[in-house]
Amino acid sequence: MLKKIVKITGVLVLLVIGSLFAIPYFFKDQIKAKIKDAINEKVDATVTFTDADLSLFKNFPNANVTVDQLVIINKAPFAGDTLISLGELNLKMSIKELFKGKDETMEIQGITSKNGVINITFNKDGIANYDIALKDNTKTATESKPLALNIQNYKIENFRFKYFDESSKIKMVIDSLNHEGTGDFAAQKLDLVTKSTAKVSLNMDKVNYMNKVPLTLDAVLGIDLEKSKYTFKENKALINQLPLEFDGFIQLVDAGQEYDLKFKTPTSSFKNFLGIIPAAYAASLDNVKTTGDFTVVGFAKGLYSETTVPKFNIEIASNNASFKYPNLPKSVQNIVIDTKIINETGILNDTYVNLDKLSFKIDQDVFNANANIKNVTQNAIVDAALKGTINLANLSQAYPIKLDKPLTGILKADVTTKFDMQSVEKSQYQNINNAGTMSLSGFKYADENGKTMNISTALVQFNPSQVNLKQFNATTGKTDLAITGILENFYGFIFRNQELKGNFNLNSNQLAVSDFITTEDKGKAETAKTEAMKIPAFLNCSLTAKANTILYDNLVLKDASGKLIIKDEKMTMENIKTSIFGGTIGLNGAVSTKGKTPTFDMNLGLNQVDIAQSFTQLDMLKKIAPIAGIINGKLNSTIKLNGNLTDDMSPDLKTLSGDLLGQLLSTTVNSSNSTLLTALGSNIKFIDVSKINLNDIKAAITFENGKVNVKPFDIKYKDIKATVGGSHGFDQNMNYTLKFDVPAKYLGSEANALIAKLTPADAAKLENIPINAILTGNFSTPKISTDIKTAVTNLTNQLIQQQKEQLVKKGTSALTDLINKNKKAGDTTKTVIPTTKEEVKAAVQTKAKEEVKTKATELLNGFFNKKKKATDTTKVN
Repeated sequence: MLKKIVKITGVLVLLVIGSLFAIPYFFKDQIKAKIKDAINEKVDATVTFTDADLSLFKNFPNANVTVDQLVIINKAPFAGDTLISLGELNLKMSIKELFKGKDETMEIQGITSKNGVINITFNKDGIANYDIALKDNTKTATESKPLALNIQNYKIENFRFKYFDESSKIKMVIDSLNHEGTGDFAAQKLDLVTKSTAKVSLNMDKVNYMNKVPLTLDAVLGIDLEKSKYTFKENKALINQLPLEFDGFIQLVDAGQEYDLKFKTPTSSFKNFLGIIPAAYAASLDNVKTTGDFTVVGFAKGLYSETTVPKFNIEIASNNASFKYPNLPKSVQNIVIDTKIINETGILNDTYVNLDKLSFKIDQDVFNANANIKNVTQNAIVDAALKGTINLANLSQAYPIKLDKPLTGILKADVTTKFDMQSVEKSQYQNINNAGTMSLSGFKYADENGKTMNISTALVQFNPSQVNLKQFNATTGKTDLAITGILENFYGFIFRNQELKGNFNLNSNQLAVSDFITTEDKGKAETAKTEAMKIPAFLNCSLTAKANTILYDNLVLKDASGKLIIKDEKMTMENIKTSIFGGTIGLNGAVSTKGKTPTFDMNLGLNQVDIAQSFTQLDMLKKIAPIAGIINGKLNSTIKLNGNLTDDMSPDLKTLSGDLLGQLLSTTVNSSNSTLLTALGSNIKFIDVSKINLNDIKAAITFENGKVNVKPFDIKYKDIKATVGGSHGFDQNMNYTLKFDVPAKYLGSEANALIAKLTPADAAKLENIPINAILTGNFSTPKISTDIKTAVTNLTNQLIQQQKEQLVKKGTSALTDLINKNKKAGDTTKTVIPTTKEEVKAAVQTKAKEEVKTKATELLNGFFNKKKKATDTTKVN
């Protein structure tokens, strides 16, 4: 029997569990449809959600509906703006609600949501973006309502609430908002128990009044749903660590919200003031000894609407108070605070702030301040005064300030100022009245990387329309600075986030660039990372500078001067001059750090700089022309170049492009230091590379993408002309052509032996022989090929040809003499002189035949005449 009961129970449990899994699938579409209907019947906006799921486990024995990624997008006049975005929305309801008919209303008992953003905006016409309820609701009250609220509890986690009023320029952000409440909303009157935490930021017309101030509120609110009235009952609030209690109510009315609230600090201990200090500088209040009081008392009463605010009065006061932290040697004494924030009309612009007195003393140093601010929303008018002395070293000895390194120095102030914000914004300096001085001396500061700044003296004079930096003397690392100048819009920079404009003069005995580049320490396991020096975006100023010595990397620049113009994260350099490498350099150009990678664009003029030093110490020149240690002398050059900068503000050679025009002066060549010249001398015997004259050589070079192109230029060696041109890479691989125009006498003994056979006149007519050399490989392991053998062969052929022509001329001359010699008197036949080799040969052969025939005839005639005379007198015919 027992076994049967167990089996039956087990089967029932399985059926129940199976049902809990299965039921959500049957009702999911019904739930999604009701959510869509509820939204569409109520709002005039674009509403989307990715999915809606039903679970019977999450809030068992209740059902839970989860809506994912619910987003409400406004229509005109806020078209496209996100009003609400919820990462997750959970609706809790009774399981029986699932079995209601399609037209029956489902009651919601609980709501929770996570990761939400709510944006509330009023435009300049006073229209609110949250007013999205349908205006033309034609449905009657008898028609069905898909969802009804019968909430018992609700909770939101990690919300961000943003409020902006375009007309009053009030911006409030409530971040990291967590809030929950429990109460029976089914009743018309209920007590809602709530807990809230958040961080609040408040800006009014670009002035920040609160920055992520932590707030905590635990309160019991009496709620009258019929009258929309919320009354503070038991409550406890903290602003930072300042406790406050509230009394009164807030009621929603047709015109807005009606306020009747009072608030105060529950105690008058001066610890209340220490609790206001922002969290970044706050310290534990445990065991702090205080005297005197600190109170905050106030009220807000009236209507908050599109045109009015409640009248309010907030009084913050302390009288002759003091505090001392345990384990710190000094105390702050004679503290007096008398501040009021008041609105007596209900018009926001009529709010005014009176800081009638703020005073305190540390040791013998007393500091006083007072200020009045009125016309806060339209054109705030400020009237303030500061007077007193603060020893900065005493601050950390009287209050546990969270600083990596303690401050030292004496700050003195005696300043009065009166101005309005519109004059500041429009740079109408004639409406700004300043007077007095502020100074800082003996200031020492060290950052987390150990870089130190020592300001021996800084003196600022406040004049009616400007701030005059009368003196600023400081040292940091190896650098000393002396700066004077004028700040043109000090208040625009302080209160309106405008550019800081000014003109300054800087003098330095020594300025080390590395002192202004930060290095991020990555620990022992990693190499320290150098960060590129960033030109501040807020600077818009000029600086006329002189420095006896500038240290930049391994370079030492002397007698530097010029003008720097800083604007839009860009530094423009005008007429920069400096002495270096035994000569001078002039520079014009710009450096920009606006983009992710710093860039530069410069024109350099080098005058009489030492080649050995400049081409050894400047990587850029070393890559462009690797002649360090080979050529000694001076260089005049103009260089135009641009590219990116590395984190240490050195040129990134991979991105370098530009051109160079250079002239060598008083140069000598040390060929033994050059593998290339040594190899060249071995391959071309007619040149002694150590005796090449490079004086006054001019070269034009262009470079881009790691490649250097050299425009052909001429070199003279004795009576040999050479033309050099080609290219090489920053990786030192090269491809150069040398074209020589060489007199024949330099081409060896065989050529000279042939030349000796020529007459001086013919030898002088010999043409120079072109010889080409191709240089490839790289500068340390060059490959050289020449066409010298071909050139010598061509010369030999030329000399043989000259000798043939010489023989032809001799033959022609001899033949002419022979013809003229045998020409009979009175013979007027024109003598034709052969000119070609063939004509000469034919003429010689013909003349020889004629001479043979003549001689034979003469011999025969002689023979026969002698015989006739002896025996016969008959005439021989």
